[in-house]
Formats: sequence, C-alpha cells, structure tokens
Amino acid sequence: MPDCLVVDDSRTVRRAARRMLEALGFAVREAEDGQQALEACRAALPTLVLLDWNMPVMDGITFLRHAREEFGPDEPRIMLCTTESDFSRIVTALEGGAQEYIMKPFDEAILAGKLEVLGLLPGEVA
Repeated sequence: MPDCLVVDDSRTVRRAARRMLEALGFAVREAEDGQQALEACRAALPTLVLLDWNMPVMDGITFLRHAREEFGPDEPRIMLCTTESDFSRIVTALEGGAQEYIMKPFDEAILAGKLEVLGLLPGEVA
C-alpha cells in the first residue's frame, strides 16, 4: 500500500486530504509544518508527500530543498499543494524538485488525476 505524508498547517486541510487519499488506497500520516515533515521522512520515507507551500516554522519550498538534498531527486515524490496560482511559483516548485503541483481547493477526482500522472494510481481510477 502506498503511503502519503500530508503536510499542512491547517488541520481541516489535512483531514480532507486524508479522507481523499485513504479512499484512493493510501496509508496517511500527517505533519503540521516542514520541520515535522522532515522528521517524519527521516523516520520512514513515504511514497508521496502532499506539501503545502505557506506554513510556519518551515515552509514548503524550504522543506522541498532540504528533502531533495537529503533524500535525492526522486523519492519521495512531492506534490506541492497551495492557493498560489502565480506561474513563477509553480516553476519555482518544479525547479526545486517537486514532481507535481495541485491547486487548492481540490477534490478527489483532481487529486486522483495528479496521482495518475505520478504513476501512483492506475488510469481508470479517476
């Protein structure tokens, strides 16, 4: 079973993402900020990190840079999740090592489509 670390300072967002991911067959862990996420990844590297951009303590882009330095360019797969729609921010995330980008708010169908792109779901699920 693939596993996902949901990283967001909003408990509501984490709960909603957990429900969607569990419905899609993922085991889910949660972290409130990038520092907690790094510690969780060090304890057990997940298949996927669903990562918020704007968080206290350590933001998503800082976590992304640390994760790529520490764990390499391919694992875990990282999907940046944010309300930021500025194209330059998307480019920054992808150049920083994120494999995918999802805009808030999103639903299960949108999330499933992104997971298909990452090769984490078969194409017929969505």
